[in-house]
Amino acid sequence: MPHQLLLADPETSKDVLTFIGRATRISDEGVRLQAAGGVLALTGAALAPHGLFDQTPTVLAMRIVQADPELECDVVVASLTADEQDDRALVLPETGLSPAWAGIAPPRGRWMAESSLAASVIAQRAQWGISAVARGATPGSGEEAVRALRAAIWGEPDDDLDGLPRGVAFAADAFGFISGEEDVPVMRSGRWTRLAFRRGHVLARGPVATGLTAVRETGAAE
Repeated sequence: MPHQLLLADPETSKDVLTFIGRATRISDEGVRLQAAGGVLALTGAALAPHGLFDQTPTVLAMRIVQADPELECDVVVASLTADEQDDRALVLPETGLSPAWAGIAPPRGRWMAESSLAASVIAQRAQWGISAVARGATPGSGEEAVRALRAAIWGEPDDDLDGLPRGVAFAADAFGFISGEEDVPVMRSGRWTRLAFRRGHVLARGPVATGLTAVRETGAAE
């Protein structure tokens, strides 16, 4: 018998399918489903490094919904389907995925409020980036070239976003988190930054430092 996700109501079930549909349009690396205590967290990658030396930042979109209190899971799936017998339930696929970004978990607590950004500014930077990608992707561009272009545009720090990678605006737009006027709190925890929209959260983690560390002198102090 297929495994199910039992959610709070039919509207929540549709909400989950919408989130997964948006994630699928961005990449084929699936959505992570983490459920416990009546809460289901859905996480998708808007931007993630590919390969050891890729300096692309990790930018995730997260939405939290109500679920059956007895539901417990932690799996990455490419898709879900509606259950024909219960409009609150979704059917899990037989196999899961294991993308590299799913092994990098944002911290769960100790987020410190830092500033806020206007949703209208975030929307403007998203549209600027979308236009820049469209202009730069010439006909016949290969997959690697397009990926490098997207990483360069969305991974670049943006002054209008307080130095955050422009990919946070892309994630907010692509996952439907921007809705009307809103001051979006910006919080930090270690290397992670979180933008807390009313409709969901965008989390960004800077690229991993590579190369040799600075040489330190050794020996007894004089």
